[in-house]
Amino acid sequence: MALCRTSMLIFFFLFFFSLSTQLENQHHDQNNSFSLSFPLLSLSLSPNTSANLFSNSLFSNPKLNPRIGRTDGTTTPTPSYNYKFLFKYSMALVVSLPIGTPPQTQQMVLDTGSQLSWIQCHKKVPRKPPPTSSFDPSLSSSFSVLPCTHPLCKPRVPDFTLPTSCDQNRLCHYSYFYADGTLAEGNLVREKFSFSRSVSTPPLILGCATDSTSDTQGILGMNLGRFSFASQAKISKFSYCVPKRRVLPGSFSTGSFYLGNNPNSAGFRYVDLLTFRQSQRMPNLDPLAFTVGMQGIRIGGKKLNIPPFVFRPDAGGSGQTMIDSGSDFTFLVDEAYNKVREEVVRLAGFKLKKGYVYGGAADMCFDGNSMEIGRLIGDMVFEFDKGVEIVIPKDQIFAEVDGGVPCLGIGRSDMLGIASNIIGNFHQQNLWVEFDLIKRRVGFGKADCSRLV
Repeated sequence: MALCRTSMLIFFFLFFFSLSTQLENQHHDQNNSFSLSFPLLSLSLSPNTSANLFSNSLFSNPKLNPRIGRTDGTTTPTPSYNYKFLFKYSMALVVSLPIGTPPQTQQMVLDTGSQLSWIQCHKKVPRKPPPTSSFDPSLSSSFSVLPCTHPLCKPRVPDFTLPTSCDQNRLCHYSYFYADGTLAEGNLVREKFSFSRSVSTPPLILGCATDSTSDTQGILGMNLGRFSFASQAKISKFSYCVPKRRVLPGSFSTGSFYLGNNPNSAGFRYVDLLTFRQSQRMPNLDPLAFTVGMQGIRIGGKKLNIPPFVFRPDAGGSGQTMIDSGSDFTFLVDEAYNKVREEVVRLAGFKLKKGYVYGGAADMCFDGNSMEIGRLIGDMVFEFDKGVEIVIPKDQIFAEVDGGVPCLGIGRSDMLGIASNIIGNFHQQNLWVEFDLIKRRVGFGKADCSRLV
């Protein structure tokens, strides 16, 4: 659902709604199935970030997937994609992907909270090959733009935060606003993800951004919307393992990301996605998010007095709990946040950094050593349906911000102007998180993610 970016951290929060027009079908050979292995990385975004992260290991799997479930309840037969990527991680998960024909490596933030995938494109044709930070359409034989006559370019199509429009060149123009006020805009295009000479996706609808106020080089939208990469590429499932975050500025660790089957999934525990009828119009609900049933929170072994309904959408959609790889911190609605803060203050309030609020939303920050304060607070546990839990050890509950200030890694949703609970990637460290789009569930499995690459 959301991708929020605040201060030095990358927080993205995007709202999407189901579409009223039908996307033209992508026809491709159902008898072929592919299985590839590549690197995925998660890192802090900067202009100097290297994009030379594409791995060329390749394997094949002739097994055909069953049918992919769509958000409208219908199914579509699809070939099986199985890719493995590596990712470097500091605050955002960034994967380098080969796009175009021949491929140009592009860095994209892996975001389960967004629908539209977009890349940075050159405004002008250069005389030499483009830098790895942006995509040159003139060098790709599979690139095409969407004209104004395309159904997606009709006014009032609610797929994007602003309606698409027709630009001066009669091309379909989009504008994408994020909750922190940043903007990405450009033209809607079609382009392939070309993994080898013989293996590529069909042409997918992407944003080709020529103007952006974000420091992000691109977004890989992976939510349940029909224009997400997962939906358009007919991915049956995907998963990632976020490694433990390194403290030193500019450093990163490396994790793994699978498109398709994960060989480690035998021990995963699954929670079902909550589903919503298309007729349900709730102003604060994102129906395309990976929404799960959360039951409660424990701190230091104590179950907090938070009613379960606080973690579920009410009649207006407020209270929805989603798993979002594109959000750094976890965000809680006031009813939950206040109870967490009350317990944290009870256990370690004398160490609280008075008057300090990080990123405008996180005020559980401390003076002192994070390990010592962590021992005072204890482990933190997020409880979900079916007894599924995310356990955050006491030595991992703090994020080091602003040169070493330990903050709990939980922000107040209300301060971002949202009414949802978001489980961010900070609280997904050393976990496999699998999104099964066929069985409509999310799985979790403990792992030492740094050792899996």
